[in-house]
Amino acid sequence: MGDHQLQVTIDQDSGFCFGVVYAIDMAEEILAEDGYLYCLGDIVHNDEEVERLKKMGLRIIEHADLKNLSNEKVLIRAHGEAPDTYRIALENNITLIDASCPVVLKLQNRIKNSFDADEKILIFGKHGHAEVVGLQGQTDNEALVFQDIAELDNIDLPQNITLYSQTTKSMEKFYHVKDELLARGYNLKANDTICRQVSNRDQDLPKFVSKFDKIVFVSGRKSSNGKVLFEVCRKHNPNTYFISSASELEKSMFTPGDKVGIAGATSTPMWLMQDVKAELEKY
Repeated sequence: MGDHQLQVTIDQDSGFCFGVVYAIDMAEEILAEDGYLYCLGDIVHNDEEVERLKKMGLRIIEHADLKNLSNEKVLIRAHGEAPDTYRIALENNITLIDASCPVVLKLQNRIKNSFDADEKILIFGKHGHAEVVGLQGQTDNEALVFQDIAELDNIDLPQNITLYSQTTKSMEKFYHVKDELLARGYNLKANDTICRQVSNRDQDLPKFVSKFDKIVFVSGRKSSNGKVLFEVCRKHNPNTYFISSASELEKSMFTPGDKVGIAGATSTPMWLMQDVKAELEKY
């Protein structure tokens, strides 16, 4: 053991949120019993974890495949689904294993109630994101989805609007959007529906990353939450690298003796961060 090695620490608050833990536990239980299980869309926005579960028998299907499936079990992941999915399942005698995150289900319900009350709904979220599709489905797809305030510039909005947010958006950006809409003179009902487990990470990460020379942020490229948390890391420690697996590490990123912190998204499995740590400890 020379003195030149890296000192590597994993952020213990990083890793799966309870919604993802819940979905993966359910999948593993059924895979152990049945040997296979269909899952609608990627169970989690992390390719490495999806591969691990595929080896156990998880079969990822798309919405178009649902119509051709019958008498099977299908898992709904943490992101939730639109009402249409439940309807098709009923018609095709598909047993839905519903692992929708409770935070998302509660939000779906609130949006549905607003829609039933004839409110004009805006959803601050990523176009085409699994969760957002499910949220929009509560409004017969009438809700207006935008991921950037500029998208609303040339749109004729009614005077009274109700604002919701995808659960994994940046809190800072949500409040910026809210203030901007108020400044434009709308009567706004703003609902901060960002998951507290996500927003707490926004607050805890700055403390963690400030203790290190370099930060390695591990996340799937498709993870919305990963993008948000990576930006938080980079803002408070400019020496932050984004990687999806240990194979993307390069010696040139580090200086001997560096203190290195490893953090990840709410969709990043702990085993993946441990792999990264083991790789760094070889340097």
